[in-house]
Amino acid sequence: MRHQVAIGLGSLLLATPAYAEVLAVTPDSFDIEQSVTIDQPLPRVWDMLRNPQKWWDKAHTYSENSANLYLDGQATGCFCERLPGGGSVAHAQILYIQPPRMIRLSGALGPLQAEAVIGTLTFTLEAEGQGATRVTVSYVVGGHIRGGAEAMAPTVDEVLAVQLIGLKSAAEAGLPAPPAAPADR
Repeated sequence: MRHQVAIGLGSLLLATPAYAEVLAVTPDSFDIEQSVTIDQPLPRVWDMLRNPQKWWDKAHTYSENSANLYLDGQATGCFCERLPGGGSVAHAQILYIQPPRMIRLSGALGPLQAEAVIGTLTFTLEAEGQGATRVTVSYVVGGHIRGGAEAMAPTVDEVLAVQLIGLKSAAEAGLPAPPAAPADR
């Protein structure tokens, strides 16, 4: 499994979340928040958020294939991944879901899974005008992290930025043509 940010500097600068910050860090915890505006209405962004196999970066999966990801859309539902040979990984569990506004999960993502931590990942969606949606992601992690949370927080911040960029790109890609205006008769 790879946990490096595999994205070109040029594309990262063009697509960086509008707001990204490690809000707090201690030896045993960190708090990260990022947000981005997606040029799509709230229902389309919500539908995309609920399908991580369409936007989660494959470099941050155990199988190196995003198509193996899935998200059960109810409380206690799993953000999981199928592994070759019949295995699986539970990345997080849904604690709270309020369509189309919020989904909160509990889980230690990626290399944090091997640590004695609890992580709370929250996606909040807000309409911005008629055709855009503001997505804010918050990840609060606490517990014992070998090597210290100070060392891990910047990497987790970068990985979350990659995921938010992926969500934005997927939601905005392949847009259908606008409906034709009715002809005057």
